[in-house]
Amino acid sequence: MSPRDRLLAGLVALIWGVNFLAIHAAVEHFPPLFAGALRFLVIAIPTLLLVPRPPVRLRWLLGYGLGFGTFQFAFLFVGMDLGMPAGLASLVLQACAPFTVLLGALLLREPVTARQLAGVGLAVAGMVAIGWQRAEHAALPPVVLTVLAALSWAVGNLCSRQALSPAQAPRPGDRANPLHLTLWMSVVPPVPLFTLSLLFEGPAAQWASLATLDTATGWWGLAGLGYVVLIGTIAGSGIWTTLLRRNPAGVVAPFALLVPVVGMSLAFVLLGERPTVVELAAAMAVVTGVLVGTWSPAQASPGGSRRFRRVRRATSTATATPATAASANQDNRDNQASTTTPR
Repeated sequence: MSPRDRLLAGLVALIWGVNFLAIHAAVEHFPPLFAGALRFLVIAIPTLLLVPRPPVRLRWLLGYGLGFGTFQFAFLFVGMDLGMPAGLASLVLQACAPFTVLLGALLLREPVTARQLAGVGLAVAGMVAIGWQRAEHAALPPVVLTVLAALSWAVGNLCSRQALSPAQAPRPGDRANPLHLTLWMSVVPPVPLFTLSLLFEGPAAQWASLATLDTATGWWGLAGLGYVVLIGTIAGSGIWTTLLRRNPAGVVAPFALLVPVVGMSLAFVLLGERPTVVELAAAMAVVTGVLVGTWSPAQASPGGSRRFRRVRRATSTATATPATAASANQDNRDNQASTTTPR
């Protein structure tokens, strides 16, 4: 990877780390489910008008939109609204990586190595330690919701991979553009999120958040939503996808592990969030487990064994965000570039 690409990868990690502070600002003003609906609606409208629908099976598009878009952001936004610290949320969401490995093995019969299992076990141990620590402070539900968000993201990963698989194409020879798939995924969440918001938050709360946009919290909430859409999703994902097309996935994907480092550091400086010693130790365990379970030296080399290439297709994208992984050959790049992270 060139020095320029390393700087760009670091920039993306910074962008996505700041994203959690932007979400924090958004849910301070907007009801969380309503905020999630607005976040996708802003992308869905121009997508419907300007972007051709990718040639993928409808069930995989819906699965991607419901898993990655609807439930991930519903659980994440509600969890942060209930008190999940922004920095800790950026860490716990990395559980998507081991979840993707396990679901790929169970549902798609992807091969799993002993190294991956060790990484999954270490990451899960870190999650349990964080949950135990938070339970002592009566703050376990936000952690559980964030873990469910990571699980939903993993389901979305599998659906996006199936959507881009040549074997799942509606017609022989159909090839979907990964960016178009990511954009069309955003068409799915607005209606279910608006419906959930109406049921659990009510139209009065929705209207109150819109009617008070001229207040201080309103401006910050609007700025947070704008950042999530324009910087976190469009700019961050665009740079990340470009990096994955120029470099092996095994070289690029580990930079995503800087996201919780940035998120927790900025939350400490700007929001005054101070993790306990147990949470810091658990954070190190989670990041190490994700790194061990999703990357190996063989991934950085196109000449690695066929077995490692199959494993890479299943796991190297699990730690990234809105368009994640690609391997050295073009087919694998197309399959993985749409596997995303909410950011």
